[in-house]
Parts: sequence; structure tokens; C-alpha cells
Amino acid sequence: MKLSLVIALTILTLGAGETRALVASTYVADAVADPTRPRDDVAADTLRDPIDTLNFAGVTPGTVVAELFPGGGYYTRLLSDVVGPIGRVYGLENAGWKESVDADTKLLTERGRDNVFLDVEPFGQFKLPRKVDIFWISQNYHDLHIAKYGVVDMAAFNRRVFEALKPGGVYFILDHQANPRATDTDIARLHRIDKARVIAEVTAAGFSLISEGGFLERPGDDHTRTIFDPAIRGHTDQYALKFVRP
Repeated sequence: MKLSLVIALTILTLGAGETRALVASTYVADAVADPTRPRDDVAADTLRDPIDTLNFAGVTPGTVVAELFPGGGYYTRLLSDVVGPIGRVYGLENAGWKESVDADTKLLTERGRDNVFLDVEPFGQFKLPRKVDIFWISQNYHDLHIAKYGVVDMAAFNRRVFEALKPGGVYFILDHQANPRATDTDIARLHRIDKARVIAEVTAAGFSLISEGGFLERPGDDHTRTIFDPAIRGHTDQYALKFVRP
């Protein structure tokens, strides 16, 4: 039996909310299974758990996403596949990260990426042509606290994100857990940020925290080590947060 028929028959037995979840999960699974994905991206799936991540954030066909610091496109390609031809993915890159900018620019030339656009600005700044459904930051919110990249007023930045989202829009943040009360000096050294600090900063801008995802929690991770330590790289303790603009 074809998958589309299986889905159609299943939908008949579900309520509206369950139907949306099923459709989202199906498109996400198809995106992860896309045979054109780079080999390195596929190899990273076991560590990054893209299926749970994309479903948690609520990405669906037609969604308009702003992705801060695509970093070469691991999630950009997946987002592009899920949102489809009527959706949009706006990559927001740091002009100072030439390698990332070059990789993002190359991604734009790939077949089927007509729904992906790139904006390159000084660190901590971004421009969007329209309001979006999801503002996405994966493993990079902590970078906004690292002064060597550029000094960012986090209160102002999060207010800008608030204004960039449609009412009801989602601010999705996934990052590496730090010990409580980690300072900006700690963040710069370890590339981690305490979940409680992220929640405090984002809710201060007017957002409501509606969900926390523990699918990348790794209790054995030593939060005093840099995420680039070969002993733990790729295996850090991470959290996912889903905020909503009222």
C-alpha cells in the first residue's frame, strides 16, 4: 500500500491536532531521508536528532522560517524540504564567518533550493523581508554572548525577534547546557549557556515559554568542558526551548 494512501486512511481516524502532527512527522521523515543530503549531514543525524528537533519546533509545509547562523546548511536543507515550495527559509548569516557564508551561498545553487534566501549582516544583526512563523537558532544562541564576535544587546536582539514573528509565532532555541550562573567569560570559553538564563532573557522580551524538549539531554556530559573537547564533541548535554509570541 502506498504511503500516501496509508496516511489518508489514518487521517480519517484522527482529530485535527493529531492530523497536523502526523502530516508534520511525515514531511520531516521524508526530509531526513532525502537522498541528496550531503554524507556528512547524514552522519551527524544520530547526534543531532533532526526528526525530534523539527517536530518539536513545529515546522510544517508552508512555514516561513528565519534561521540564524545556518553554518553551512545542516538544518537549512531539512527546513527547505519540509516547508516546501510555498514555504520560505531565510538564512541570517554573520558577515565575519566567511567559511559559513561561502557554504551557505553554495547551498543556494543546489537543485530545489528556490525557497531558501540568504541575508549576510554584521554579527547580531539581521534583515527580513516579511514576518515569519518560526525564528530558529540551533546551537548558536550562546554565540550572541561572545564579545569577540561582536557586542550584542541581548534585550534589544530578542525584542527584534519578537517583532520579526507573526502573532503566535515560535522562537525556537536549542543550545548546549552550562552550569548555573555561567558568566559571559564562561560562555566564551566553553560555548555553552545555562538554560535558565536563556529563558529569563527571552521571556523578558515578551515571549511565553510553552515547551521544553529533553530529547538531546545527556546527563553524563561534563558542563565544565568546552563543547570542542574531542572527548565530548557532538555528545554534549543540550536542551530545546519553544517560546511563542502572544
